[in-house]
Amino acid sequence: MKTLAQLAARVKDAIISGNKELAITGIEHDSRKVQAGTLFVCIPGTHVDGHQFIPQAVAAGATAILTTRADVAVPAGIAVLRVPDLQAALDDMVPYFYDYPAQSMRVIGITGTNGKTTTSYITRAILRRAGYKVGLIGTIQIMMEEEVFPIHNTTPDVVELQHTLAIMRDKGMDYVVMEVSSHALDQERVAGIEFDTAVFTNLTQDHLDYHKTMENYKLAKAKLFDKVSQPGKKQGKTAVVNIDDAAGQTMLEHAKCQHIAYAIDNAAADLRATEVNVLASGAQFTLNHASFGQMPLHLHITGIFNVYNVMSAVGAALAEHIDDKVIAATLADFTAVPGRFELVKAGQDFSIIVDYAHTPDGVQNVLETARKIAKKRIIAVFGCGGDRDNTKRPIMGRLAGELADVVIATSDNPRTEDPQQILDQVEAGVEETIGNKPHEKIIDRRTAIYRAIELAEQDDIVAILGKGHEDYQILKTETIHFDDREEARAAVAAKLAKEGK
Repeated sequence: MKTLAQLAARVKDAIISGNKELAITGIEHDSRKVQAGTLFVCIPGTHVDGHQFIPQAVAAGATAILTTRADVAVPAGIAVLRVPDLQAALDDMVPYFYDYPAQSMRVIGITGTNGKTTTSYITRAILRRAGYKVGLIGTIQIMMEEEVFPIHNTTPDVVELQHTLAIMRDKGMDYVVMEVSSHALDQERVAGIEFDTAVFTNLTQDHLDYHKTMENYKLAKAKLFDKVSQPGKKQGKTAVVNIDDAAGQTMLEHAKCQHIAYAIDNAAADLRATEVNVLASGAQFTLNHASFGQMPLHLHITGIFNVYNVMSAVGAALAEHIDDKVIAATLADFTAVPGRFELVKAGQDFSIIVDYAHTPDGVQNVLETARKIAKKRIIAVFGCGGDRDNTKRPIMGRLAGELADVVIATSDNPRTEDPQQILDQVEAGVEETIGNKPHEKIIDRRTAIYRAIELAEQDDIVAILGKGHEDYQILKTETIHFDDREEARAAVAAKLAKEGK
């Protein structure tokens, strides 16, 4: 708990109107979460202005308002804290309000275009096997040991994130493993967090609607390595970097701390995978590192991309001085991450793979892995999100046309864009590489999944890409329940019933 005056003292040129000694019990920008004694943050958003919700916040117990405006009307007895820059004020005030919770735990940040989620889950599993209590903040969910909480952004905003970290600290977490998006780094959502280990997985085209250029995107990722290099209250800072990726060198240049470089191809790596053999049932390879020599591995997860994900997690574990026997035992038992090359089994005689792949690199990785294990055809169902980077649409189409035997382009999360227009851009790429192989455009995703499963024959692979773990679809401004795995099972049931099985 802090007073309004203490919070104001953190911000240059802050002005208080009203009781300076008010005890602030919480900071919220969602009026539905306000409780007695809350400082309500008025964020002027693109579609909704937080100032409109002052009456609801006050009714719920807010005693003070944070704003940049000089003319905010508030009820009698409500204090106003006015600051020149709202985001800068929050970046300073919120970590201070919660007494810098990240300083009380070891924090592992994972950034990169692909592989963050799988890396975070493997890292969490290793740390827990080593006897630590672990919190996880990621694309799929927030976890505190076995407790699970929903999440709306890969990296929450500074208010939600610091509150979450404070809860983790109070619940006795030793470690926090968190996915750190380029948006979060660029927008300073991770302000006030002292990172101990920073991991870089890879950099491929994504989010250019926001970053505009790959150089900007790369430099946003590199901010994590600037942060892990900053002096803090904890010792032993390490950067874990994929040096088979061209952007890895930039991450190393920004990391003024200990390095663990990992690779398959680059012989200069500290941690290297050799004798790599990707199978339908998993992957076999040998990890090499000075601390343990050689570690032969037989994994239950497959794909060359998962070999890299394992190295990312092992690098993080080594940075945190986890025993190699614990690492090996964890990897031997690790099975899967929801929506990442996830097999859907519903009694069919063909394979169904659901994966979150929504970038060109992700689509290529999944389809190339499927190709290595396919006995017959690959039927790819995929789309591209609306209101996002449209330059990747034809690229993903070209890859699908090249690597799959049947392509069904469909909607992902079209948001406010016309789904037909999105599919036309995808199809332009498909037609460059598809040749005389069959392809279709089906706007409705459910219909597309049913069509793919209707076409599937024994030993085919149906790859449903783009949404993975997501259980919703965004159509214009409406969000509906939609889960690719559920739809695939229902489609199989309908197919088997039709066939009298």
